[in-house]
Amino acid sequence: MTQRSPSIRRGRWPQLGLAALFAASGTLHLLSPGLFLRMMPPVLPAPGALVVLSGLAELACAAGLVGGTRWAGPASAALLLAIFPGNIQMALDAARDPAAEPLWVAAVWLRLPLQVPLIWVALRERRA
Repeated sequence: MTQRSPSIRRGRWPQLGLAALFAASGTLHLLSPGLFLRMMPPVLPAPGALVVLSGLAELACAAGLVGGTRWAGPASAALLLAIFPGNIQMALDAARDPAAEPLWVAAVWLRLPLQVPLIWVALRERRA
């Protein structure tokens, strides 16, 4: 009988999906920071540095989730909470932009409640 590795045991697929989202987004933060600079709330200092730091944090959380480390779940939940203001800023900016496509505006607003299940998945990893 073959034993499954911890990274693919039954029930880990939501966390691995979150890890994939973090890996993709973290990579995109580093390769195309301009996409994320537009999301930064204007009250935050050093937006360029924050984009890079959040990208690196996403990559670290992705690695931690894949590896099943104890800190990865709580750190991922904290990261999702930390980047939420940027998601709100993105939705507000889209709503204010008269040239924005209605589908885009709807998508960025509908994206906000998706943070809740993502945080739940991250916190569930802590119990795994």
